[in-house]
Amino acid sequence: MSENTVAAPAVAAAPPTPPRPVRVNKRKRHKHNLAGYGFIAPWLLGVFGFTLIPMVYSLYLSLTRFNLLTAPQWTGLDNYVTLLSDPRYLQAVKVTLIYVVTSVPLKLALALLVAVALNRGLAALGFYRSVFYLPSLLGASVAVSVMWRQIFSQQGLLNEFLGWFGIHGADWIGDPRYAMWTLVLLSGWQFGTPMLIFLAGLKQLPQDLYEAAALDGAGRIRVFFTITLPLLSPMVFFNLVLETINAFQTFTPAFVVSAGTGGPIDSTLLYTLYLYLKGFGSLQMGYASAMAWVLFLVIGAFTAVYFWSARRWVNYAE
Repeated sequence: MSENTVAAPAVAAAPPTPPRPVRVNKRKRHKHNLAGYGFIAPWLLGVFGFTLIPMVYSLYLSLTRFNLLTAPQWTGLDNYVTLLSDPRYLQAVKVTLIYVVTSVPLKLALALLVAVALNRGLAALGFYRSVFYLPSLLGASVAVSVMWRQIFSQQGLLNEFLGWFGIHGADWIGDPRYAMWTLVLLSGWQFGTPMLIFLAGLKQLPQDLYEAAALDGAGRIRVFFTITLPLLSPMVFFNLVLETINAFQTFTPAFVVSAGTGGPIDSTLLYTLYLYLKGFGSLQMGYASAMAWVLFLVIGAFTAVYFWSARRWVNYAE
Protein backbone atom coordinates (compact mmCIF):
# COMPACT_ATOMS: atom_id res chain seq x y z
CA MET A 1 0.00 0.00 0.00
CA SER A 2 1.30 3.48 -0.87
CA GLU A 3 2.35 5.86 1.88
CA ASN A 4 0.00 8.54 0.47
CA THR A 5 -2.99 6.27 0.78
CA VAL A 6 -5.46 7.60 3.38
CA ALA A 7 -7.51 5.03 5.30
CA ALA A 8 -11.22 5.41 4.94
CA PRO A 9 -12.95 6.57 8.13
CA ALA A 10 -14.77 3.88 10.03
CA VAL A 11 -18.51 3.98 9.66
CA ALA A 12 -20.33 4.12 12.98
CA ALA A 13 -22.61 1.19 13.57
CA ALA A 14 -26.27 2.08 13.49
CA PRO A 15 -28.00 1.76 16.88
CA PRO A 16 -30.14 -1.33 17.22
CA THR A 17 -33.75 -0.83 16.41
CA PRO A 18 -35.82 -1.02 19.62
CA PRO A 19 -38.39 -3.77 19.62
CA ARG A 20 -41.82 -2.64 18.69
CA PRO A 21 -44.15 -2.60 21.68
CA VAL A 22 -46.56 -5.45 21.77
CA ARG A 23 -50.07 -4.15 21.61
CA VAL A 24 -52.37 -6.01 23.90
CA ASN A 25 -55.94 -6.23 22.89
CA LYS A 26 -57.93 -4.15 25.39
CA ARG A 27 -60.82 -6.55 25.30
CA LYS A 28 -58.50 -9.48 26.06
CA ARG A 29 -56.80 -7.59 28.91
CA HIS A 30 -60.18 -6.69 30.37
CA LYS A 31 -61.19 -10.34 30.18
CA HIS A 32 -58.06 -11.38 32.05
CA ASN A 33 -58.72 -8.76 34.76
CA LEU A 34 -62.25 -10.04 35.19
CA ALA A 35 -60.91 -13.57 35.60
CA GLY A 36 -58.50 -12.37 38.29
CA TYR A 37 -61.22 -10.54 40.18
CA GLY A 38 -63.37 -13.63 39.92
CA PHE A 39 -60.71 -15.75 41.63
CA ILE A 40 -60.30 -13.28 44.53
CA ALA A 41 -64.04 -12.57 44.81
CA PRO A 42 -64.52 -14.94 47.80
CA TRP A 43 -61.74 -13.16 49.66
CA LEU A 44 -63.13 -9.73 48.79
CA LEU A 45 -66.60 -10.78 49.95
CA GLY A 46 -65.14 -12.06 53.21
CA VAL A 47 -63.11 -8.90 53.85
CA PHE A 48 -65.93 -6.47 53.08
CA GLY A 49 -68.85 -8.57 54.29
CA PHE A 50 -67.35 -9.95 57.50
CA THR A 51 -64.62 -7.46 58.44
CA LEU A 52 -64.66 -3.93 57.02
CA ILE A 53 -68.41 -3.27 56.87
CA PRO A 54 -69.05 -4.75 60.37
CA MET A 55 -66.15 -2.69 61.73
CA VAL A 56 -67.55 0.54 60.31
CA TYR A 57 -71.02 -0.31 61.60
CA SER A 58 -69.58 -1.16 65.01
CA LEU A 59 -67.87 2.23 65.09
CA TYR A 60 -71.22 3.85 64.40
CA LEU A 61 -72.92 1.79 67.12
CA SER A 62 -70.25 2.84 69.62
CA LEU A 63 -71.58 6.39 69.24
CA THR A 64 -75.17 5.37 69.92
CA ARG A 65 -77.43 3.82 72.55
CA PHE A 66 -78.54 0.49 71.09
CA ASN A 67 -80.27 -2.42 72.83
CA LEU A 68 -80.85 -4.73 69.84
CA LEU A 69 -84.61 -4.17 70.13
CA THR A 70 -85.04 -0.55 69.10
CA ALA A 71 -83.32 1.72 66.60
CA PRO A 72 -79.92 3.14 67.64
CA GLN A 73 -80.04 6.58 69.27
CA TRP A 74 -77.12 8.91 68.63
CA THR A 75 -75.24 9.81 71.83
CA GLY A 76 -71.85 10.90 70.51
CA LEU A 77 -68.94 10.10 72.79
CA ASP A 78 -71.07 9.33 75.84
CA ASN A 79 -70.20 5.63 75.80
CA TYR A 80 -66.47 6.37 75.79
CA VAL A 81 -66.83 8.89 78.62
CA THR A 82 -68.88 6.40 80.67
CA LEU A 83 -66.09 3.82 80.36
CA LEU A 84 -63.80 5.95 82.49
CA SER A 85 -66.30 6.07 85.35
CA ASP A 86 -67.38 2.41 85.24
CA PRO A 87 -65.68 0.57 88.16
CA ARG A 88 -66.30 -2.88 86.63
CA TYR A 89 -64.77 -1.72 83.36
CA LEU A 90 -61.66 -0.47 85.16
CA GLN A 91 -61.49 -3.77 87.03
CA ALA A 92 -61.71 -5.65 83.73
CA VAL A 93 -58.85 -3.56 82.34
CA LYS A 94 -56.74 -4.29 85.42
CA VAL A 95 -57.47 -8.03 85.36
CA THR A 96 -56.75 -8.26 81.63
CA LEU A 97 -53.41 -6.45 81.91
CA ILE A 98 -52.36 -8.75 84.75
CA TYR A 99 -53.37 -11.74 82.67
CA VAL A 100 -51.45 -10.55 79.60
CA VAL A 101 -48.20 -9.64 81.36
CA THR A 102 -48.11 -12.95 83.25
CA SER A 103 -49.51 -15.52 80.82
CA VAL A 104 -47.59 -14.45 77.72
CA PRO A 105 -44.07 -14.61 79.25
CA LEU A 106 -44.95 -17.89 81.00
CA LYS A 107 -46.16 -19.49 77.77
CA LEU A 108 -43.15 -18.32 75.75
CA ALA A 109 -40.68 -19.39 78.44
CA LEU A 110 -42.18 -22.89 78.64
CA ALA A 111 -42.31 -23.14 74.85
CA LEU A 112 -38.66 -22.15 74.46
CA LEU A 113 -37.51 -24.43 77.28
CA VAL A 114 -39.26 -27.47 75.83
CA ALA A 115 -38.12 -26.65 72.30
CA VAL A 116 -34.47 -26.49 73.41
CA ALA A 117 -34.87 -29.81 75.21
CA LEU A 118 -36.46 -31.49 72.18
CA ASN A 119 -33.76 -30.09 69.89
CA ARG A 120 -31.08 -32.22 71.57
CA GLY A 121 -31.89 -35.23 69.42
CA LEU A 122 -34.20 -37.18 71.70
CA ALA A 123 -35.49 -40.54 70.60
CA ALA A 124 -39.16 -40.60 69.48
CA LEU A 125 -39.01 -36.85 68.85
CA GLY A 126 -42.22 -36.96 66.81
CA PHE A 127 -44.12 -38.53 69.72
CA TYR A 128 -42.98 -35.92 72.24
CA ARG A 129 -43.69 -33.12 69.78
CA SER A 130 -47.23 -34.40 69.29
CA VAL A 131 -47.82 -34.79 73.03
CA PHE A 132 -46.69 -31.25 73.82
CA TYR A 133 -48.67 -29.81 70.90
CA LEU A 134 -51.90 -31.60 71.81
CA PRO A 135 -53.12 -29.01 74.38
CA SER A 136 -52.72 -26.24 71.79
CA LEU A 137 -54.50 -28.36 69.22
CA LEU A 138 -57.50 -28.61 71.53
CA GLY A 139 -57.40 -24.85 71.99
CA ALA A 140 -59.22 -22.79 74.60
CA SER A 141 -62.41 -24.72 73.95
CA VAL A 142 -65.36 -25.22 76.25
CA ALA A 143 -64.37 -28.85 76.87
CA VAL A 144 -60.84 -27.91 77.97
CA SER A 145 -62.17 -25.11 80.17
CA VAL A 146 -64.69 -27.47 81.81
CA MET A 147 -61.90 -29.95 82.46
CA TRP A 148 -59.79 -27.18 84.00
CA ARG A 149 -62.70 -26.21 86.24
CA GLN A 150 -63.05 -29.82 87.41
CA ILE A 151 -59.35 -30.02 88.20
CA PHE A 152 -59.16 -26.84 90.28
CA SER A 153 -62.56 -26.84 92.00
CA GLN A 154 -62.70 -27.39 95.74
CA GLN A 155 -63.62 -31.03 95.22
CA GLY A 156 -61.47 -31.38 92.10
CA LEU A 157 -58.66 -33.66 91.12
CA LEU A 158 -55.90 -31.39 92.41
CA ASN A 159 -57.27 -31.22 95.93
CA GLU A 160 -57.96 -34.95 95.86
CA PHE A 161 -54.34 -35.57 94.94
CA LEU A 162 -53.12 -33.21 97.69
CA GLY A 163 -55.39 -35.02 100.15
CA TRP A 164 -53.35 -38.19 99.68
CA PHE A 165 -50.47 -36.37 101.39
CA GLY A 166 -52.66 -34.86 104.11
CA ILE A 167 -52.71 -31.40 102.51
CA HIS A 168 -55.98 -29.49 102.55
CA GLY A 169 -56.15 -27.69 99.22
CA ALA A 170 -57.78 -24.32 98.66
CA ASP A 171 -60.82 -23.53 96.56
CA TRP A 172 -58.65 -22.53 93.63
CA ILE A 173 -61.42 -21.12 91.43
CA GLY A 174 -63.61 -19.89 94.28
CA ASP A 175 -60.94 -17.84 96.04
CA PRO A 176 -60.18 -14.45 94.43
CA ARG A 177 -56.53 -14.82 95.43
CA TYR A 178 -56.04 -17.88 93.19
CA ALA A 179 -58.78 -17.80 90.53
CA MET A 180 -56.87 -15.65 88.05
CA TRP A 181 -53.77 -17.82 88.33
CA THR A 182 -55.71 -20.89 87.25
CA LEU A 183 -56.40 -19.08 83.96
CA VAL A 184 -52.72 -18.16 83.67
CA LEU A 185 -51.75 -21.81 84.18
CA LEU A 186 -54.24 -22.88 81.52
CA SER A 187 -52.66 -20.46 79.06
CA GLY A 188 -49.15 -21.64 79.94
CA TRP A 189 -50.21 -25.28 79.55
CA GLN A 190 -51.13 -24.61 75.92
CA PHE A 191 -47.62 -23.70 74.75
CA GLY A 192 -47.53 -26.12 71.82
CA THR A 193 -47.85 -23.65 68.94
CA PRO A 194 -44.96 -21.32 69.93
CA MET A 195 -42.94 -24.42 70.84
CA LEU A 196 -43.17 -25.75 67.29
CA ILE A 197 -42.12 -22.35 65.91
CA PHE A 198 -39.13 -22.24 68.26
CA LEU A 199 -38.22 -25.82 67.38
CA ALA A 200 -38.30 -25.02 63.66
CA GLY A 201 -36.05 -22.03 64.28
CA LEU A 202 -33.58 -24.09 66.31
CA LYS A 203 -33.25 -26.56 63.43
CA GLN A 204 -32.08 -23.73 61.16
CA LEU A 205 -29.34 -22.31 63.39
CA PRO A 206 -25.78 -22.64 62.01
CA GLN A 207 -23.86 -25.34 63.87
CA ASP A 208 -20.44 -23.79 63.22
CA LEU A 209 -21.15 -21.13 65.84
CA TYR A 210 -21.78 -23.80 68.45
CA GLU A 211 -18.60 -25.62 67.44
CA ALA A 212 -16.59 -22.42 67.82
CA ALA A 213 -18.17 -21.76 71.22
CA ALA A 214 -17.30 -25.29 72.33
CA LEU A 215 -13.68 -24.76 71.30
CA ASP A 216 -13.61 -21.55 73.34
CA GLY A 217 -14.92 -23.43 76.37
CA ALA A 218 -18.26 -21.58 76.62
CA GLY A 219 -20.84 -23.19 78.91
CA ARG A 220 -24.40 -24.04 77.99
CA ILE A 221 -25.93 -21.02 79.70
CA ARG A 222 -23.50 -18.63 78.04
CA VAL A 223 -24.09 -20.27 74.65
CA PHE A 224 -27.84 -19.97 75.09
CA PHE A 225 -27.79 -16.26 75.89
CA THR A 226 -25.06 -15.25 73.42
CA ILE A 227 -25.88 -17.47 70.43
CA THR A 228 -29.22 -19.27 70.64
CA LEU A 229 -31.43 -16.51 72.01
CA PRO A 230 -30.12 -13.70 69.72
CA LEU A 231 -30.49 -15.91 66.65
CA LEU A 232 -34.00 -16.91 67.73
CA SER A 233 -35.07 -13.31 68.34
CA PRO A 234 -37.20 -13.16 65.13
CA MET A 235 -39.18 -16.19 66.34
CA VAL A 236 -39.46 -14.64 69.81
CA PHE A 237 -40.80 -11.45 68.25
CA PHE A 238 -43.30 -13.34 66.08
CA ASN A 239 -44.59 -15.41 69.01
CA LEU A 240 -44.69 -12.37 71.29
CA VAL A 241 -46.94 -10.42 68.92
CA LEU A 242 -49.31 -13.32 68.27
CA GLU A 243 -49.59 -14.44 71.89
CA THR A 244 -50.17 -10.90 73.14
CA ILE A 245 -53.05 -10.44 70.69
CA ASN A 246 -54.50 -13.82 71.67
CA ALA A 247 -54.18 -13.03 75.39
CA PHE A 248 -56.12 -9.78 75.04
CA GLN A 249 -58.89 -11.69 73.24
CA THR A 250 -59.17 -14.58 75.74
CA PHE A 251 -62.81 -15.29 76.56
CA THR A 252 -63.85 -18.95 76.85
CA PRO A 253 -61.69 -20.00 79.86
CA ALA A 254 -62.80 -17.01 81.92
CA PHE A 255 -66.43 -17.55 80.96
CA VAL A 256 -66.46 -21.26 81.82
CA VAL A 257 -64.28 -21.19 84.94
CA SER A 258 -66.23 -18.28 86.46
CA ALA A 259 -69.63 -19.62 85.28
CA GLY A 260 -70.11 -16.54 83.14
CA THR A 261 -69.84 -14.01 85.97
CA GLY A 262 -66.16 -13.09 86.12
CA GLY A 263 -66.07 -14.02 89.80
CA PRO A 264 -65.22 -14.43 92.46
CA ILE A 265 -65.35 -10.68 93.17
CA ASP A 266 -64.54 -9.95 89.51
CA SER A 267 -61.10 -11.54 89.90
CA THR A 268 -61.45 -13.31 86.50
CA LEU A 269 -63.40 -10.54 84.74
CA LEU A 270 -61.37 -10.39 81.55
CA TYR A 271 -62.07 -7.58 79.11
CA THR A 272 -63.82 -9.71 76.51
CA LEU A 273 -65.98 -11.35 79.18
CA TYR A 274 -67.20 -7.97 80.42
CA LEU A 275 -67.79 -6.91 76.82
CA TYR A 276 -69.96 -9.99 76.34
CA LEU A 277 -71.88 -9.33 79.56
CA LYS A 278 -72.59 -5.75 78.50
CA GLY A 279 -73.50 -6.58 74.92
CA PHE A 280 -75.53 -9.76 75.29
CA GLY A 281 -76.27 -9.81 79.03
CA SER A 282 -77.42 -6.22 79.51
CA LEU A 283 -78.22 -5.58 75.81
CA GLN A 284 -76.03 -2.46 75.84
CA MET A 285 -74.65 -3.05 72.37
CA GLY A 286 -73.51 0.54 71.87
CA TYR A 287 -71.49 0.37 75.09
CA ALA A 288 -70.04 -3.00 74.08
CA SER A 289 -69.08 -1.60 70.66
CA ALA A 290 -67.20 1.22 72.36
CA MET A 291 -65.38 -1.37 74.48
CA ALA A 292 -64.49 -3.33 71.34
CA TRP A 293 -62.98 -0.27 69.68
CA VAL A 294 -60.94 0.58 72.76
CA LEU A 295 -59.63 -2.99 72.77
CA PHE A 296 -58.78 -2.69 69.06
CA LEU A 297 -56.79 0.49 69.70
CA VAL A 298 -54.99 -1.01 72.71
CA ILE A 299 -53.94 -4.09 70.74
CA GLY A 300 -52.79 -1.84 67.91
CA ALA A 301 -50.76 0.25 70.36
CA PHE A 302 -49.08 -2.83 71.87
CA THR A 303 -48.27 -4.14 68.39
CA ALA A 304 -46.84 -0.77 67.33
CA VAL A 305 -44.62 -0.66 70.42
CA TYR A 306 -43.37 -4.18 69.67
CA PHE A 307 -42.47 -3.26 66.10
CA TRP A 308 -40.85 -0.01 67.24
CA SER A 309 -38.71 -1.80 69.82
CA ALA A 310 -37.86 -4.70 67.49
CA ARG A 311 -35.02 -2.72 65.89
CA ARG A 312 -33.19 -2.78 69.24
CA TRP A 313 -33.33 -6.50 70.06
CA VAL A 314 -34.43 -8.50 66.99
CA ASN A 315 -31.44 -9.73 64.95
CA TYR A 316 -32.11 -10.88 61.42
CA ALA A 317 -29.35 -13.00 59.87
CA GLU A 318 -27.98 -11.46 56.67
